Amino acid sequence: MRFYLILFISFCAYSQEVFKPMEPRKEFHPFKIERTLKADGLLDEMEWIKAPSVHLDFQVEPFQGRKASFNSTVKLLYNQQYLYLAAILKDSVGKNAYRAPNLKRDYSFGENDLFGIAIDGFNDKRNAIVLQSNAYGAQRDLLAFDDRQFDIDWDGLYRVRTHRTDSAWVAEFAIPWQTLRYPKTDGIKTQDWGINFFRLRRSSNELSVWSPHPRSMSPLRMDYAGKLTGIIPPPSTATNIRFIPYMLQVNRKTEGTEVGNTNLFDFKMGGEIKWAISPTSVMDFTFNTDFAQADVDLQVNNVSRFSVFFPERRQFFLENASLFSAGLAPIDQVLGGSMYIQPFFSRTIGLDQNVNPIAITAGTRFVYRSEKRNLGAIYMRQGEGDGDPFTNFYVGRYSENVGKQNRVGAIVTSKSSPSNNSTTGAIDAFIRFNDKFSFSGMGTITQDSQVGNQGFAEYGQFIYTGNFFRAYWTQTLVTEKYNPAMGFVARRDILSNSQGFDFNVRGNWLPSFIRSWGPGIYTEVYHSLRTGRIIEQRALSGPLWFDLQNGGILGGWIEASAQNLEDTFSPVGINIKPGQYAYFRKGFLVSSDPSAKYSGSTEYAWGGFFDGHLQNVDSKFRLAPLPQVNLGLSWSWNRFEHVGAASETKEVNLLIVESRLAINPRFQLIGFYQKNTTDNLNAVNLRFSWEYQPLSYVYLVFNSLNYQGADSTQQKQQSFLAKLSYLKQF
Repeated sequence: MRFYLILFISFCAYSQEVFKPMEPRKEFHPFKIERTLKADGLLDEMEWIKAPSVHLDFQVEPFQGRKASFNSTVKLLYNQQYLYLAAILKDSVGKNAYRAPNLKRDYSFGENDLFGIAIDGFNDKRNAIVLQSNAYGAQRDLLAFDDRQFDIDWDGLYRVRTHRTDSAWVAEFAIPWQTLRYPKTDGIKTQDWGINFFRLRRSSNELSVWSPHPRSMSPLRMDYAGKLTGIIPPPSTATNIRFIPYMLQVNRKTEGTEVGNTNLFDFKMGGEIKWAISPTSVMDFTFNTDFAQADVDLQVNNVSRFSVFFPERRQFFLENASLFSAGLAPIDQVLGGSMYIQPFFSRTIGLDQNVNPIAITAGTRFVYRSEKRNLGAIYMRQGEGDGDPFTNFYVGRYSENVGKQNRVGAIVTSKSSPSNNSTTGAIDAFIRFNDKFSFSGMGTITQDSQVGNQGFAEYGQFIYTGNFFRAYWTQTLVTEKYNPAMGFVARRDILSNSQGFDFNVRGNWLPSFIRSWGPGIYTEVYHSLRTGRIIEQRALSGPLWFDLQNGGILGGWIEASAQNLEDTFSPVGINIKPGQYAYFRKGFLVSSDPSAKYSGSTEYAWGGFFDGHLQNVDSKFRLAPLPQVNLGLSWSWNRFEHVGAASETKEVNLLIVESRLAINPRFQLIGFYQKNTTDNLNAVNLRFSWEYQPLSYVYLVFNSLNYQGADSTQQKQQSFLAKLSYLKQF
C-alpha cells in the first residue's frame, strides 16, 4: 500500500509538468554582415562582438524549470554564403576535462559535452535539421520529424571548429545555405523560422535549452521551439548540385569450400550526384555504387525466437531513411514490444541472402518534403546475384500531413527479376491526440508471382509519454505467407499483443546519486494464426531500476516465460523439441558513467531456458583516457545446461575488441576484432579515414574473415581496398 501511495503522491506532483508551448514564442533576430568569417572557434572578428545573443537558461534535466547552472550564450550572423553561429559555453571543469570519449562523427548524444541547434526552416513546427558539435569539434547531425522519426546518419555539409579554455568552450559553425531547407525567396522578403538551441553539460549530466520544453520530449520537438525572425536567406543557386566521384582499388582473396578459391584485383570508378532542385525537392543519382568502407556488422548470438534486425550502414540508403521507414520497430529497448514489421528495408538491395555484396549498377532517389506532404521514390538496378542476371528495385512513398501533428501515408515496393516479381503495399497513419498521447498503425499486403503467395500484416500502437508515466499497447498480426521481399518482419504466423508501463519517480527522498526510479511491467502474448494456440507469453518486471545522476544505471529484473513450440527451435545449434515449456529468469544490470575516461556495464541473467537452464553475461568496458584514444572490449557469454533433445551443456562466447585512434575528428584509424565460438569465427576490420575536406574522404580498409563452414572446414576471406572520394558543390 505504501508503494502505491508514493506513486500516487508523486503522480499528483509531477503530472502537471508537461506544459504547453510558450505563447508568444521566444524570438531571435540575427544580423546580416557583408564579409566572410573564418570558422575557427576564436571569435576574434569585430562582427561577433556586435552580434545579437540569447541565453540557454531553461534547465530540462535534472530539474525541469530551474535556471541552468552555467551560462550558455548563442550568437547568430549571416551573409550571402553562410549562416554563422557561435556558442560560448561557460564551465569550471578546466580545458582538459570536457567529456568526449571519442571523436567519431555521429557520436552518442549522452556521452559528450555538446551544443546543438535545431532549425525548422519551413516553420511548420514539425521538422528540423539538427547540427551539433562536442567540445572537441566532432560533428553530429540528423534530420528530425515530429520528434519521433530521425535520420541520424544524414551528413550535412557544414564546418565547425571549437576552442577550449579553463572557463568555457566555444563552438563556431559556418553553415552553407545549400545545406538548409527553407521556402523560396527573392532575397528581399524576410522569413521566420523555427529554431532552438540546446546544451548538454556532461560532467553534471545537465540539459539546458533556449526555448523551454518538458523533459518527456527532446529539444527537437519543434512546436516548442522559438522563432528566428527577420532573416533574409539568399535565393537558391541555379544548379545547387553536389558531385561526389570516387576511385576504388580492391584486392580480394577467398579460400574454402563455401566461398570458393579466388584472387581478385579490381579497379572501379563511380559516384553520386545530389541535385537540390528546389528547397523542397532533392534528386540523387548513383552509378557503379560502392559501399566497401561501410561499418561492419557486429556479431550477435541470438537465443530468442525473433529474427535479428541488423541496421543499415551504407550512406546512400541512410539519407532520408525515415521517409521510407514506415512500419513498426521497438522503441527505447523494451518500450513498444519486440516486433518488427518493415515493408521496406534497404539492406535487401545490394546484398544476397548470405549478406554478401552484389554489384549495384545504378540508381536514383527523389525526395520532396514540404509542410503539407512528403513524397519519395527509389529505383536501383542490381547486377547478377541470387541466381538472377539482374534485379530491379522500386520504392514509392507518399505521406500527407493532416492538422498540426497527424500524418497518413502509403508505401509500395517492387522487386523484379527474370525469375520473379514480388510486390508489397502498405497504408499507415500517425495521430497525436495531445502532447502525451499518440497512435500509429499500418496495414500491409505482399504478393509473390513465382509461387502465387499472398500475405497480410497489420499493427496498431498507442503510446502515452509523460514526465512521470509512460504506457503503451501494441497489437500485431502477420500471416504465414506475408513476405516483404524488400522488407523485414521479425516473426510470421502470429497474432500478438504487447502492453507495458513504467514510471519516472523523482524526489528529494531518493539518494542524491539517483536521478530517478523507474519501476515497470512489460508483457507480450503471441498466438499462432494457424492453430489459434498461444505459442509464447512473457512478462518482464523491473521493480528496482534506477537511473543515476551521472548517466549510469542500477537495475534488477525478473521475467516469466511460457513457450509452446510447434516446430523444432535451434538456438546456437541446440535442437529443442516441440512442446510446452515454462520458466523464470532473473537478472541485474550495473552501468557506470558512459562519459568517463573509464566506463563499463555488466548484465548478468540466470534461470530456466525451455527444458534446461541458461546463464548469460553481457559486459562492456571502455578505456578513453583522451578523446583521441578509445579502446573497448565487449564479452557475451552464454552457458546452456541440459538444454534440448540431447540435454546439451554448452558454452558460447562472443568477444569483440575495438579501438579508435584519432588525431582530430577528420583523421582516424578504427579497428575491430571479433571472435565467436559458435562457428569458430575470427574477423578483423581495420579502417583508416581521412576527411581531407568536408565530406571528401580517403579510405584504406582491411578485412579478414575466417569461420567454420557447414562441412566443418575453414572458410577464409581477405580484402584490402583503397578509396578516394571528392565532393564538389556547384
